[in-house]
Amino acid sequence: MKKIINLCFFILLTNNIFAQIRSFNDIFPNLSKDITNAAFSESGYVKSSHKTSGFIIIGNEQSSRLDSQVVNFAQIKNPGYLVESISVIRAEPDSVTLLDVYNSLQNIRGLRGRLYASATRNQSVPLFEEATRIVSDKQMTDIADPAPSKTLPKTETVFIRLKDANFGNTYYRAEMSLVQNGLCYTLSNFRTISFLFVPIMKEDKFIAQLYFEPINEGVLIYSVAGADISEFVASKIDIDSAIAKRLNVINSWAIEGFKKK
Repeated sequence: MKKIINLCFFILLTNNIFAQIRSFNDIFPNLSKDITNAAFSESGYVKSSHKTSGFIIIGNEQSSRLDSQVVNFAQIKNPGYLVESISVIRAEPDSVTLLDVYNSLQNIRGLRGRLYASATRNQSVPLFEEATRIVSDKQMTDIADPAPSKTLPKTETVFIRLKDANFGNTYYRAEMSLVQNGLCYTLSNFRTISFLFVPIMKEDKFIAQLYFEPINEGVLIYSVAGADISEFVASKIDIDSAIAKRLNVINSWAIEGFKKK
């Protein structure tokens, strides 16, 4: 009986430790002042790196307190290009919960019409002309977004169709899971992405993983997005910019959702 009581006490104590809200410096204790300032700025910290010259990922540094599942998932896919982003959305402690974040990510139609700066058109245009949830990777029928949830699932998978301004209809698998102190949201293409009928990226060759964690200063959004494309295609497209712009639009969509709550 005493062993059972001690075990229950240990579990309660462990859960209480893990439930504690961290600060930005707890997660990135030795980050430079310049990068920290950038992370707290409106545009956040954004850095591109290439496989050929070696990936430079802050989340991979030994001092980082991010779980390896958060940092390394995109790299497991062996991409040629990676974009890392770190942003802190200022908010009062406990004012934004993971349930708020989850519900913001359920509003797939909210991705429609979000603007990005197009260099070729020299103006801001919608990145996704259409955005909708679909039944599955086998059935492309559009379905409505659900009503806001009152509970937070441990895992979930949804399927999405985005009509991209450059690539036409693109199809993604969105997977949500609770990791460490936060929520991971992973997007990967389950169909080939093409430009004017020319294949650009085969299935599962684009991946974007976003990690949301409420912290003392607000909400941390740590993102890593990667793509693997041929050298020929890479020579015709500014792939770093293409990844970064899509990551930025996805981040802004999520942020707007939980700030409205």
